[in-house]
Amino acid sequence: MQLLKLKSLFSYRFEDLNDILLKSNRISNTQNTLLNWSKRSLFILPFFLLSCKQNKSLDKQDVTEINHVDLFPDGSPISPWFKDDSKINPSDLGKFYNILDFGCVIDSTKLQTSAIQHTIDEAYRNGGGVVVIPEGTFLSGALFFKPNTHLHIAKNGVLKGSDDINQYPFIPSRIEGQSIPYFSALVNAKAIDGFTITGQGTIDGNGLNFWKAFWKRREENPKCTNLEVSRPRLVFIWKCNNVQLQDVKLRNSGFWSSHYYQCNNVKILDLRITSPHEPIKAPSTDAIDIDVCNNVLIKGCYMAVNDDAIALKGGKGPWADKDPSNGENTNIIIEDCEFGFCHAALTNGSEAIHNKNIIMRNCQVTDAKRLLWLKMRPDTAQHYEYITVENITGQAHSFIYIKPWTQFFDLKGRKDVPLSYSDHITMKNINMECDIFYDMKITKYDKLSHFIFEDITLKAENDSYDPSIIEHLKFNNVKVNGKLIQ
Repeated sequence: MQLLKLKSLFSYRFEDLNDILLKSNRISNTQNTLLNWSKRSLFILPFFLLSCKQNKSLDKQDVTEINHVDLFPDGSPISPWFKDDSKINPSDLGKFYNILDFGCVIDSTKLQTSAIQHTIDEAYRNGGGVVVIPEGTFLSGALFFKPNTHLHIAKNGVLKGSDDINQYPFIPSRIEGQSIPYFSALVNAKAIDGFTITGQGTIDGNGLNFWKAFWKRREENPKCTNLEVSRPRLVFIWKCNNVQLQDVKLRNSGFWSSHYYQCNNVKILDLRITSPHEPIKAPSTDAIDIDVCNNVLIKGCYMAVNDDAIALKGGKGPWADKDPSNGENTNIIIEDCEFGFCHAALTNGSEAIHNKNIIMRNCQVTDAKRLLWLKMRPDTAQHYEYITVENITGQAHSFIYIKPWTQFFDLKGRKDVPLSYSDHITMKNINMECDIFYDMKITKYDKLSHFIFEDITLKAENDSYDPSIIEHLKFNNVKVNGKLIQ
């Protein structure tokens, strides 16, 4: 980029220039900014102008990218932590503990939970280390990692979950916005700072029988809840800080593919997370569920699942905001990802109370039912704010989808209906095809305000929109089917 070339020319003053450019949201303002800056740096201005001439002027996208790299939607600075997407070398994490050295055998039909757990326990007993799943397929029930232990799955290695729910202990847990007992995941980590999952292998949930049981129950009772059929998650990480998952493949989960609860500083890098939507549908197999977390980077991932790709959760119910086990999701960046089939690329809710400073950018969406979904839950006070979706290409059934989520809700005797708010939502620099542009229907309990749609080109079968739904609504250079929306 041009700025990198400029930096090499006068790095000792580049930070001054960069600080100024960060405040410029329009390329037309850059010239005025530079003039103000030149009052303090007249000696460098000729070199800057010469370099601009040689390297061409910064285009609008360059300035936008610089701005959003350093600022969250509410204007607060983005930590340098988000800029570091370097991979962890598992060799730096301690001694390797290959499960074959602790009683496991290469036999994909033999349940080997005890031997794998023994490997984890030995690593912990000796001060920590990396538990290695080597090449081959190893069948297991729930595994519980301990402080200073990590998981590495070698290329062509598969950690495969048992399809017997009895292999997943029923213990205190967190599921669907509730802190209740539930079945363990295949991979469990609680209160382990620095926990990592690395390698080019696969964690396979072996979910087919769980899916069949769910759909059989749904045929018997169309109103059955997701929890009526017992199913395990693939990965559950709880109260862990400085977490990193990289390169592995997660597939065929019985329930949610990966769930992060009450975690800080989580990096999810270059994962491939999949579950089928045909010929059999894998129900409730969300790729990534973020639940009461702060500082999360999701980068370079491919997600194609039969539910939401990324869902921001945090609690549900008429007094959810008073429950200390619930909370907000803040400072989430999703970038350079690709989305295959999913119910939505980015979903807020349904079991969520507060999501703030969410950025989704530079992504390709190829077969989503919705690009952005704001689930407005009638029994829960919700606030979705300062959310930016930008630099997106591809196709989706609905461009933006905002409607009450009434599938499962319960006021539990509360007389008044909690109000829900969505505000300071920005969608910009998007070129997509969709069936429905403005897929919204709200109630008097849902308050939408301060939405900005900017630099958007859409082809839509249904291009209608009702501007009265949102207060303080702005369209700037938005074209739907070639028509400019005023």
